[in-house]
Amino acid sequence: MRPALIGDIGGTNARLALVTPGEVTPHDILNLPCADYPGVIEAIQDYLARVGATGDNAPQEACLAFACPVHAERVKMTNNHWDFMKSDVQQALNLSLFKVINDFTAQALGVPHVGADNLVEVQPGEAQSHSTRLVIGPGTGLGVAGVFPGQHAWIPLPTEGGHVTFAPTDTTERALLDVFLQRHQRVSVERILCGQGLLELYQAHCTLEGQAPRCETPAEVTQAANQGDALATATLLRFLKILGDVCGDATLTMGARGGVYLCGGILPRLLEWLPKCELRSSFVNKGRMGAYNADIPVWIVTHPWTGLLGAAEALHNEEVF
Repeated sequence: MRPALIGDIGGTNARLALVTPGEVTPHDILNLPCADYPGVIEAIQDYLARVGATGDNAPQEACLAFACPVHAERVKMTNNHWDFMKSDVQQALNLSLFKVINDFTAQALGVPHVGADNLVEVQPGEAQSHSTRLVIGPGTGLGVAGVFPGQHAWIPLPTEGGHVTFAPTDTTERALLDVFLQRHQRVSVERILCGQGLLELYQAHCTLEGQAPRCETPAEVTQAANQGDALATATLLRFLKILGDVCGDATLTMGARGGVYLCGGILPRLLEWLPKCELRSSFVNKGRMGAYNADIPVWIVTHPWTGLLGAAEALHNEEVF
């Protein structure tokens, strides 16, 4: 049986793998820099040559997840130069089945296949088996999606929930919002809850305190906080508190009684901050609906290949087109 090709492709890296049809466990995983290739076809051809999946062993089926809108025939990457027509890729790779999905749809479909050893508990609770699960996470942007257990397959619920309007909850956040509005005509939650947003949140704190920023990248903000810098620490704690607010709102909107899964590349690096921050308390701080959110389990997903698991799930999932 020929393997199928799966991929999780972002602005910087293309994670490619093979999977046995009918299974979700990827193998021959390689991480290729997108900048090294003129397009997706060349990257895949190089990958297949590297892992020996050519000739009679070449995949005839593929599902690739991309960090950009994928609803049209033409797919143009948001954060790199790749730009292609789906039909051209299918023809060049001689594929009988070719599915293209959004990267956070892949995250959502991958979550049901993540084992307990790759979940870090933020809040205990009782997950209802036949209910929507919320999948949300800051990375390059803020991804928000749901996944529902249908009668025959997992049903993804794609959203653009990262672009809802940021709603400050105290005087500090109102002051921070005023600083953000000096840069942006509108402030969505994604403006704050992403890598670049962490840096801008730090810069806004510096503005309020009348201090010159010492950090120039999101990684430097985290490093400075870990070293005890007061403004960087305040920034990181505020970032996690706002994340709790947004996750709590999205949980109410989606009715996510099946649990909340925090994904993305940022949070697994901040696990030691969980006991110090207000993420859990702000998730529950919803007035009359506080008890509703307090019963819902919340986890941080630490699995390194959740998107690949989701691409494998989507391959023969008839709910995914």
